[in-house]
Amino acid sequence: MCGVRTVWTTVGDGEFFCPGCGGDRNYRRRTGRRRFTLLGLPLLPRGTTGPIVECAACQAHFGPDTLGHPTTTRFSAMLRDAVHTVALAVLASGGTASRPVLRTAVTTVRSAGFADCTEDQLTTLVDALAADTGRFPGGADDPTGVTLAIELHEALDPLAPHLAPAGREAILLQAAHIALADGPYTPAEREVLSTVGGALTLPSGEVTRLLAAAGTPS
Repeated sequence: MCGVRTVWTTVGDGEFFCPGCGGDRNYRRRTGRRRFTLLGLPLLPRGTTGPIVECAACQAHFGPDTLGHPTTTRFSAMLRDAVHTVALAVLASGGTASRPVLRTAVTTVRSAGFADCTEDQLTTLVDALAADTGRFPGGADDPTGVTLAIELHEALDPLAPHLAPAGREAILLQAAHIALADGPYTPAEREVLSTVGGALTLPSGEVTRLLAAAGTPS
């Protein structure tokens, strides 16, 4: 006969990854006004509630922080771009003269989603980036590689919180295999790989262990 009823108002919408459905869905961002009801008739106001995120498919309600999780489509793009950036960084630190290194880099980038990637494309990109002293090390304005670290963090920082530990380790190991394709790590390659590990929030000891494991024949 009596109770509290919430009247919802939609204040926004979009697409998100629904934890309930387990996939990309449309959502409505809603706020609510609670009212005491008697015999179904709204009487006294009982305050506000929300905002909440309502899945348009399963109707489940979630907190606004749910929107911080990327959609499957966005996550795939972030992962693909991160692997591409890491591969370019490793090539930039060791050069593109080694065919085994280039082949390994191409295979890695293709597996991440750039199916049409070629050795010539990667070489051209590395040459262009090396000439841009505001991005990659080696130029007179960037002898310490600070801007390379910035590039890697820009690609990896948004991705790392959404990756399981095994996923973060996999990206570092892929980079390590590129560097090892023509022999042991050079100091410049180790520096880049350490930066990759740090951007992926891997502890320094774990980075050292993974780099050693990558260089140990199975």
